[in-house]
Amino acid sequence: MTKLDLRKTLQHFYEPSPKAFAVIDVPAMNFLMIDGEGDPNVSPVYANAIQWLYGVSYTLKFASKATGTDYGVMPLEGLWWADDTETFITREKAAWKWTMMITQPDFIAKDMVAAAIDKTRAKLGDPPQSLRLERFAEGLSAQIMHIGPYDAEGPTIARLHKEFLPGNGLTENGHHHEIYLSDPRRTAPEKLRTVLRQPVRRL
Repeated sequence: MTKLDLRKTLQHFYEPSPKAFAVIDVPAMNFLMIDGEGDPNVSPVYANAIQWLYGVSYTLKFASKATGTDYGVMPLEGLWWADDTETFITREKAAWKWTMMITQPDFIAKDMVAAAIDKTRAKLGDPPQSLRLERFAEGLSAQIMHIGPYDAEGPTIARLHKEFLPGNGLTENGHHHEIYLSDPRRTAPEKLRTVLRQPVRRL
């Protein structure tokens, strides 16, 4: 049995320091993705998206394990944006748009995803229309580890956009990206670990 440790292989991109922003070059990776909008705390569309992402991801993992290659399912990630980016600082979540996603190993192909969706449909019904496997190349990005409640991210995000980026000759080049390393059902809010990432380009 081959065992892949994607968290270890990709550690440089998933374990930044909480002490300072770092600029990295993120390679292209495969993701299962679902699009939506609205407050993730109350939206049934968001809850359904998370169920489907994990349902298909675990189905793919077990199908792969049955053929001799095992791996751990990667953490949930989200791309977030809004017509007014200040809503991320003020936490006006109803205005947010999102793409939730989970990294997949490079050998996962669309026919494998289609089979996993068919299998998951028996438990969850019809899948979200936007559910897909997509190659996503983020490239040059600035990131930091946030430790604490999700609603306490605002000052760090403000510091990133208003101090770090302009102070280092950088500007935004894509959607705000978060990687959720902790399970909020089992982790105290003050101990939650979340990667905050912003794709950038040099001025």
